[in-house]
Amino acid sequence: MLQLFSENILLRSALLVGLFLLVAMGAYFATATIGERQLTRRRLQEGAGSAPDLSDGSFTPGSLRAQNAQGTWLKLVNAIEKTGLSLVDTKDDTLRRRLVAAGYTAPYAPRVYTLLRLAMVIGLPIFMLGLTWFSGARPGLMRLYLTLMFSALAGLYLPSLFIRVKADRRQREIINAFPDALDLMLVCVEAGLGLDAAFARVGQEITTSHPLLAEQFGAVVLELRAGRSREEALRRLADRSGADEVRAFATLLIQSMKLGSSIATTLRVYAAEMRERRRMRAEEKAHRLPVLLSIPLVACMLPVMIGVLMLPATIRVIRTVMPTLSGGGGG
Repeated sequence: MLQLFSENILLRSALLVGLFLLVAMGAYFATATIGERQLTRRRLQEGAGSAPDLSDGSFTPGSLRAQNAQGTWLKLVNAIEKTGLSLVDTKDDTLRRRLVAAGYTAPYAPRVYTLLRLAMVIGLPIFMLGLTWFSGARPGLMRLYLTLMFSALAGLYLPSLFIRVKADRRQREIINAFPDALDLMLVCVEAGLGLDAAFARVGQEITTSHPLLAEQFGAVVLELRAGRSREEALRRLADRSGADEVRAFATLLIQSMKLGSSIATTLRVYAAEMRERRRMRAEEKAHRLPVLLSIPLVACMLPVMIGVLMLPATIRVIRTVMPTLSGGGGG
């Protein structure tokens, strides 16, 4: 394989171009994520700023960045749709909820997702075909068909798998940070702050330790300042996070405000419940460790132990039986 890469200039060039594109895309997305978090942190620390227009319901935490953050992808999507190719998915609402749960809250995110998925479905088979052609191999028709088919299936399902993994990781991060935020919010409410001010203050305090949850709280503060009702802002918080614990928290606060019960008591009870759930999740992971460790123990250590225990007996049998067999054969 190494000799093939060293001799074929086109194959080596394709590999270098692919590595460059992979590193460039990783650097771009990492820079965009870091820049978005830094801007969110700065907006939360300032505690002020012009509220965006929320009348059309299109505000998302990602829109805290300027229009240049959307420019490249939005222009690309609009240019492709002007050619007559529609990038609107038939299950747009379901897809939008999945993307929001993964952190992609821009209004054009479903169209970009559809574009990337279409590009991978077409691009991966072409890349595999070019790789096979430049490598000089001459596979059979069935093997070539299976290679192209699996490449297309990988391009179809890899974006969905990536979105699911990122959404799970994001929800886990929010859930783990939520009990600490609830404790801080309880302190703020008991100190006399209102719910709106408590969200702003807690968002400022957890900016460094839990930037993702701070971003969600900052979005709630901006929506409330723009005139959105508390109930709607809390429901949008639950939809953006995608976590059941946050959704239960939003429902609990809404019911407390409607019934007139004490928000401090509600927060105290729910914070204790969240800490108990976090402790139970930690205990569950600890109890799973012996089962998970048994797999490498059985697969790696057990054959070695059997070999060590059986080796003396095997040597003794060989020393005893082999001379007998040799003598019997000679006689």
